[in-house]
Amino acid sequence: MSVRPDLHPHYVQACQNLSQPENPFIARVLQEADKNDEISTKGITLKLAGNNHLVPVPRVTDDDLGVLVSVLGQAAFVTGLDLAYNVLTDAGAKTMAAFLQESSTLRYLNLMFNDIGTSGAELIAGALHGNESLVHLRMTGNKIGNQGGMFFASMLKVNSTLEKLDLGDCDVGMQCLIAIAIALTQNKSLKAINLNRPLLSNQQEETTVRIAWMLSNNTSLVELHLGKHKLKNFGVERLCEALYENSSLRYLDLSCNNIARDGVKFLGELLKRNKTLEILDLSANRIEDVGAIYLSEALASQNRTLRALSVVSNRITGEGLVALAQAIQSNMSLSHIYIWGNTFDKNTCAAFSLLIESGRLELGCTDVAPYEVDGEIFLAEQSHGLERHRYWTPRCAAVAPSAANASLEIVTVSEY
Repeated sequence: MSVRPDLHPHYVQACQNLSQPENPFIARVLQEADKNDEISTKGITLKLAGNNHLVPVPRVTDDDLGVLVSVLGQAAFVTGLDLAYNVLTDAGAKTMAAFLQESSTLRYLNLMFNDIGTSGAELIAGALHGNESLVHLRMTGNKIGNQGGMFFASMLKVNSTLEKLDLGDCDVGMQCLIAIAIALTQNKSLKAINLNRPLLSNQQEETTVRIAWMLSNNTSLVELHLGKHKLKNFGVERLCEALYENSSLRYLDLSCNNIARDGVKFLGELLKRNKTLEILDLSANRIEDVGAIYLSEALASQNRTLRALSVVSNRITGEGLVALAQAIQSNMSLSHIYIWGNTFDKNTCAAFSLLIESGRLELGCTDVAPYEVDGEIFLAEQSHGLERHRYWTPRCAAVAPSAANASLEIVTVSEY
């Protein structure tokens, strides 16, 4: 690490030199960073996200970014930059791309939910062809489209440093998903990718088949998000066939799809044989009681690898939920389970209350908590879950990872 300069004085001077008014939000964050005595040895992430503030802040613009990167060019200890929920456009992407080509220390970059489009994606992806420092990039929510996603697919064929890429909610299409699947058969460095909510025009699940083929050949991917992919039973069967051969994937997100009980039967058979998968997210599907029983049979009898399961909002009633509770009693490896949004009866409330009161299931590892009214037990919702902090993070760091977001504790894919 280089000797720590004073960020705020440098920022004030840069604003004067470039005839740019100071952004008070940026100035305050830099002043706080200057007070950090460990910054030169441990590095720092500048948190300039435009949301999650009790008092509204002036959001970072393209012009603000130009001044900021002129300051950060001399600050090797700044290893992370959180610019989420600002108003950066393709012009800001051009500034950031130039910075990425010059910077050798930035490891984390969060650009989620700005106004970056296809041309901005091309510039950032192009900068990563030669960048050897960035480990984690979040483009979530920028409408880069299918063509913008294609630029990132091409980048993955060349870049050997990036470990975590988030392209969720970016309006990518079928061509992009197929190109990324092809790239990931060759890429050996990427450990996690979010491909949630693509824009798919047909129901043939061709992209799922290609992603399954990738999984049968990829040996490095640890975390895969396929939420809102219109996955049905056929697609789940293809993924399960691939995962019999895959020995690296630990976190599989299939939330918000059209998976029914017949699809979960394939997952149940997979869990009986797979020794790698640790997190399975089936939130917002329709597995019903039969699907829950398939999962509980696998977890009770043979699987001792899965550590977290989410079946939130899956039309499950008491029969299926009690079966899952009984599976937890006999499977000591399963530590996290999320069940809210299903139909709780007296047996469900009693079963999960017993798990929690006996200490088998910790309150921080589930999204329900028991309470009693007139001698009858009910379950209340807790705001815990696998992806609680996908779109926002608390400004304070007091929340324990296990309670805030199970994936952060169970699957360690380095953010920095």
